[in-house]
Amino acid sequence: MYRKEGQPLPPPEKFELPFEGKLSPNNRWVIMAELIPWDDFEEEYAKLFSAEKGAPAKLFRMALGTLIIKEKLGTSDRETIEQIRENPYLQYFIGLNCYQQEPPLESSMLVHFRKRIDGELINKINKKIVKREIDKSDKEVKKKDCLQEKGEKIKNKGKLILDATCAPADIKYPTDLGILNQARIETERIIDNLYKPLRVKLRKKPRTSRKIARKEYLKVAKKRKVSYQERRKAIGKQLKYLKKNLGNIEDLIQAGASLENLSKRQKNCLETIKKVYEQQQSMWENKTQSVPQRIVSLTQPHIRPIVRGKAGKPIEFGAKLSVSCVGNYVFLDKISWENFNESCHLKEQVEKYKETFGYYPESVHVDKIYRTRENRNWCKERGIRISGPKLGRPPKNVSEEEKKQAHSDECFRNAIEGKFGQAKRRFSLNLVMTKLPETSITSIAITFLVVNLSKLLRQFVSLFLSLFTNNRTGEPLKPPFINFDYTLNNFYVLKLIDLSENSWSKVA
Repeated sequence: MYRKEGQPLPPPEKFELPFEGKLSPNNRWVIMAELIPWDDFEEEYAKLFSAEKGAPAKLFRMALGTLIIKEKLGTSDRETIEQIRENPYLQYFIGLNCYQQEPPLESSMLVHFRKRIDGELINKINKKIVKREIDKSDKEVKKKDCLQEKGEKIKNKGKLILDATCAPADIKYPTDLGILNQARIETERIIDNLYKPLRVKLRKKPRTSRKIARKEYLKVAKKRKVSYQERRKAIGKQLKYLKKNLGNIEDLIQAGASLENLSKRQKNCLETIKKVYEQQQSMWENKTQSVPQRIVSLTQPHIRPIVRGKAGKPIEFGAKLSVSCVGNYVFLDKISWENFNESCHLKEQVEKYKETFGYYPESVHVDKIYRTRENRNWCKERGIRISGPKLGRPPKNVSEEEKKQAHSDECFRNAIEGKFGQAKRRFSLNLVMTKLPETSITSIAITFLVVNLSKLLRQFVSLFLSLFTNNRTGEPLKPPFINFDYTLNNFYVLKLIDLSENSWSKVA
């Protein structure tokens, strides 16, 4: 059951503290709370719950705010709850009216939050925040509206950067021999659980040869360098042991054992092991190293190997992302656990740009894989310039203007690489710790939302510091000579304040 709050949340100055004092309106968490449109998406979140049955659920602001805090601080679920319990600013950020010493929720609730708030909803929130900031800073918004009323064609505006990357998952580096050994161990545990209720009926437990199989595995796994023949022979032996264990499981089921004696995890693992055996047996017989939808982890069977060809990491294991960048703001356009060709989604990403901002971009900046003949012709029909040289043999003589334009396009495209570096080094995109596919997608989407919020927060800080600097020389100013008019206009352009509501006191 979901219940809305009866009264709006108080401003930070009226947040009740157990000691004397007030929350500072210039704190980063207070500013960030003003940037997120909590109420606009609360109804969509409330549809997931029954209106009458069940205990009252946690509010949308608490659910999303907790996930943002976890990503922003880079902490675990348990540490995130401890930080919220100790920090009144974090309690205000998640929507509490007053400071409380008891934790507002359990750490296990974060798993449910990631299941309820899917990646699509996070992307909607991300787009709305960025679109609001871009529209407020765009001086030609009114002109655009006038052109739409007259029915005239809107010119292309803005620059769009497209690229793809991979979000590696938290799994052990997979090898064929290691996966088969892990599968063999899991089947031995399943045989032990299925045999317990049949001890009276069956005097002898099915033979698994687990000690011999482990010695055969360690004989090869402990070697520093293993030849192809040794590895292939070891894989063949593990396949035989695994086949024998799967046959013993079928015999126990026919003898009266029930799969209900297994846990949910073991049931899912057994189905995964059967697929792993089929794939590994097929590769071993055909002497190949690839198979469609190859499983590389028993605990996370949805993960696939993504061939990237990068130095040091030719293959990554995780989700592949197709990302767009507009004005140093990033959007997650597509996420898939299967490998895909990112050039096939250029048209879709450009159309999303038009749907969000109302016009096509002036130019699209991409790398070589996007510059296909089909994509070039499609962009040319819509008056969009695509970066990079033309297809075919390069000309002998290149003008200075073309060289300058190519260099400028390549430098501009580096912005999205910087965003990938920020998301992977500063936040959790470099190693996704969540295990389920739906929670992993939510975690990845939250990362890009926090990257954009961090940029907006830096803009606010830079504008606030302009209060104490000279506009021309950059030198510090004395308090009587602070240029309030200049800074006030900058805050208004970035929509950090609203002069119509006289809300300058919220941020100053």
